[in-house]
Amino acid sequence: MIGRMAMLGFGALMLVAAAPDPHPVGPDDIAQIKGVRDPQVDPAGLWVAYAVQSTDIAADKQESHLWMTRWDGSRTVQITSRKGENEANPRFSPDGQWLAFTSSRGDDKGDSALWLLDRAGGEAMKLPGIKGSVSDIVWAPDARTLALVITDPEPEDKPTKPEGDKPADAAASVAKPGDKKPRPIVIDRFQFKADSDGYLGKQRSRIWLYDLASRTARRLATGDFDEDLPAWSPDGKSIVFVSNRTPDPDRNYDTNLFLATVGDKPLAPRALTAFPGDDNGRGSGSYPAWSPDGKTVAYVQGGPVALIGYGVRTLAVVPASGGAARVLTAALDRNVSDPVWTADGRTIRFLIEDDGAVRLGEVASTGGAVRDIAGGMRAFSSPVAGPNGALALLMSDPAHPTEVHVIDAKGSLRQLSHQNDAWLKTVAIAPVAPTRFQSKDGTDVHGFLVTPPGKPAKRLPTILYNHGGPQAQFDAGFNIVWQIFAGQGYAVVSTNPRGSTGRGEAFAKALYADWGGPAVPDALAGVDDAVAKGVADPDRLYVGGWSYGGMLTNYLIASDTRFKAAVSGASIANVLAGYGTDQYIRDYEVELGRPWEHMDVWLRSSYPFYHADRIKTPTLFMAGDKDFNVPLLNSEQMYQALSSLGVKSGLIIYPGEHHGLRRPSFLKDRMERWLAWYAGQKAPDLAK
Repeated sequence: MIGRMAMLGFGALMLVAAAPDPHPVGPDDIAQIKGVRDPQVDPAGLWVAYAVQSTDIAADKQESHLWMTRWDGSRTVQITSRKGENEANPRFSPDGQWLAFTSSRGDDKGDSALWLLDRAGGEAMKLPGIKGSVSDIVWAPDARTLALVITDPEPEDKPTKPEGDKPADAAASVAKPGDKKPRPIVIDRFQFKADSDGYLGKQRSRIWLYDLASRTARRLATGDFDEDLPAWSPDGKSIVFVSNRTPDPDRNYDTNLFLATVGDKPLAPRALTAFPGDDNGRGSGSYPAWSPDGKTVAYVQGGPVALIGYGVRTLAVVPASGGAARVLTAALDRNVSDPVWTADGRTIRFLIEDDGAVRLGEVASTGGAVRDIAGGMRAFSSPVAGPNGALALLMSDPAHPTEVHVIDAKGSLRQLSHQNDAWLKTVAIAPVAPTRFQSKDGTDVHGFLVTPPGKPAKRLPTILYNHGGPQAQFDAGFNIVWQIFAGQGYAVVSTNPRGSTGRGEAFAKALYADWGGPAVPDALAGVDDAVAKGVADPDRLYVGGWSYGGMLTNYLIASDTRFKAAVSGASIANVLAGYGTDQYIRDYEVELGRPWEHMDVWLRSSYPFYHADRIKTPTLFMAGDKDFNVPLLNSEQMYQALSSLGVKSGLIIYPGEHHGLRRPSFLKDRMERWLAWYAGQKAPDLAK
């Protein structure tokens, strides 16, 4: 639309283009969203630094840079901007002079180094004296030392030397400077592989102390173990960190808190906790938090060992001097994370995963009732202390991607970063509504229903889109997949079936050793609910998901033939094929037992493969060829099985990709192929 404006004094007309109408969200919009993460408040409480990930479409890669916004929102500045580089982990020094961060700038191996930026001005400088890749930074209270988590460097390879007779093309065989001779991969660990990391060897992630004056690093503690999540005591004399120091950490989940005294030489640490489960370990993503007086450490205690990820994580405190730990949220029956003490030491604030949302709560440090600070259908994450009892944190809701927000002591919320505001003005966001319905056995199940923007929600083609995990939940944060599906005219049903977290331990563990089990009728009940409401067209139903979402897709199409097409991403159907080929060896043996001892359990969980003849749904399988989480062979097996049976099927392999795709063109391609498969069309050619 063209508008006209009279120009005073000139008597002329200037044509002004009105803003185009918002468009439905599509695969191209994946590259437009900015990923905001890791807010950090400066010591004066005047600025918040954070990392912003964006997409360089021409280079087909993502990059991350650092930004700062004043606490009052009056000014925003970009701190780093070197094209093609990545910076992360912004950390203010306690005296406010420096901003430390990690970056792999100029490193051929891709190792992240420690960089330091003087806030008074000037270029950032790479600090010397560090071997290995830096993944975390924590300043000492005196601003003279930093605790670094550093992964051991790769062993140095030797240059290739020509061997044997001189070949016809001698120039092609002569070793050139920089050529390296490949070495055999020697496996001698129980858990010997992990997604993204590849095959696991002797390398460890260890805590080092970096002295700014001498530019040298020294180990904090003795012992040949992985160490993580360091937290300095308020007096700077000791550090609490997380480690599994059992004789064979690969065979158990016994991660505990350890306290190490800071000295000139590495000293043996002292265990603070003795719980046999996973304290501050997997799933929590939380640093131990010291009380302001340095007498107590708050942390996240894992759930029951035998329940692995199905158990509920609780907030606990332990005396720094030693003694028994106390659980503060035993009655909550919800996963918690990210404890933050108030300045007076009387209260601990933390995140609560709760029934499709992630809210902010608090509890007295002596125990008592949990109180809500901020809730609603939204998802909070990464809280850090701010001035006057306030917090800086990330927040997202169904209509808004993640941004930095601040919340005052009374719970009043204010948006601070605005990285995605411009993009939001160009798109039509689909409405998202929470849903409740009953499963086949009467169990109350919750989820979300998404409908296309600006269209009547009646008899729509509908996608049942399943979440990963299974020990996770669809929450009220922004979901680009929901928006893309709805933008193309589909309704989307996303359920949190049994096995999901957010509804308590009993609800989650109902799926234990029965992976299809109750999740299948729970998910189908969500579809039935959408049909009963008149939203879903029962003759145009589709299903799909990634990771466990793909697994549940396999279970569903092996149990029900109502779906017109399915997409199963990074999934497994023959669970027996996972034993020894993926990263979940401990989980398998705890939950399912050893295959030769409990074959009935393994076969029950593998029915989509061993009863593939029940599947009639045309299915597209997708996977990355470097995935050690749910390896490609599992998708290949199911593709081969359906092909053998004459069921329409396809297999898309993304080269160089792990479990979570990263290459922007592949992220777009995945959604285009997903939509094309449902529509019965040929997917666009990625090369064009």
